[in-house]
Amino acid sequence: MDQQTELTLRLHPAIAEIPAAEWDACAGDDNPFVSHAFLMALEESGSASARTGWLPQHAALRDAGGRLLGVAPAYAKSHSYGEYVFDHAWANAFERAGGKYYPKLQVASPFSPVPGPRLLVRDGLPVAALAGALAQATEELGLSSCHVTFCTEPEWRALGEAGWLQRLGTQFHWHNQGYADFDGFLNALSSRKRKSIRRERRDAQSAGLSFRALRGREITGRHWKAFHRCYMNTVDRKWGSAYLTPRFWPLLGERLGDRVVLMVAERDGEPVAGALNLMGRDALYGRNWGTLVDSPFLHFELCYYQAIDFAIAQGLSRVEAGAQGEHKIQRGYLPAPTYSAHWIQHGGLRRAIADFLEQERPAMEENMQELATLSPFREE
Repeated sequence: MDQQTELTLRLHPAIAEIPAAEWDACAGDDNPFVSHAFLMALEESGSASARTGWLPQHAALRDAGGRLLGVAPAYAKSHSYGEYVFDHAWANAFERAGGKYYPKLQVASPFSPVPGPRLLVRDGLPVAALAGALAQATEELGLSSCHVTFCTEPEWRALGEAGWLQRLGTQFHWHNQGYADFDGFLNALSSRKRKSIRRERRDAQSAGLSFRALRGREITGRHWKAFHRCYMNTVDRKWGSAYLTPRFWPLLGERLGDRVVLMVAERDGEPVAGALNLMGRDALYGRNWGTLVDSPFLHFELCYYQAIDFAIAQGLSRVEAGAQGEHKIQRGYLPAPTYSAHWIQHGGLRRAIADFLEQERPAMEENMQELATLSPFREE
């Protein structure tokens, strides 16, 4: 790209202001969580809105001729909930010192700790060009900071080179080593772990429940209503916040079609638990789950084992089962790094966070190495 090309950044208060074809030409089709359809379903359902503290401010970078070259899903945030990269301590420290941390600008897929591209560029536009425009917008709007969370490693490195602060996190992902079926996966585990998973699956499936994986049009309004009840029940029990509205689920199914995969547990033909997944080009992404019943190992069966079954059947290379959870290791999900980058306006706060991250990153790397030693797989 000609470095002299004049570029203009505009922040849009609704994803609908940016044509879907133009947005998706930048986003690609690999990761559904940055697709126009997913972000539109969040906004149209009232899930990502000013009411929930996620005010859309989507970035669109155009050249002098009006051609869209880069976009980023961005939100003005009045809190730090629903992000899964925790900066509450930064906010508290800054505000105790007399600063104002909120509002901030968050470049993310709301409520979705799913790694993937965040600075969506095309036609050779450097990621740094969009990052620079976002940093400038943060300053001009008087915001404390801009945060790009769960980005890709190449984006993370480019942002670091552009002066953004770099942070590491950990998730647990399952990788398909060409298994023919679930038993093929089990045969790669140590004998003790193999027996443990078989027992968990047997106990889950002997509790009067039947399990199905539904896709696209197979998921009816009845399923979505039941799933929302499950979601709300689980959120209430965990003292969480229910950002996602009842309208979100059917909109998601309508807009993303067969990319939506709902694992359902039924008792006497009635849905009593479910796990929502979205399918990318080569991965299954586990997102939300909920249940109306207490049943042993139900969470593991719906969220982990059914996902592995589906990934093997579809020839997908991996399953990413969401945030946190060291218990996933013993079920074949191994530690993987996640990345975020942070632009901090205030010099003192920036130095303090930089010092903290300089200590946190090697600690995270060491922790991942230690966790990897807990692998359930047989040593060759």
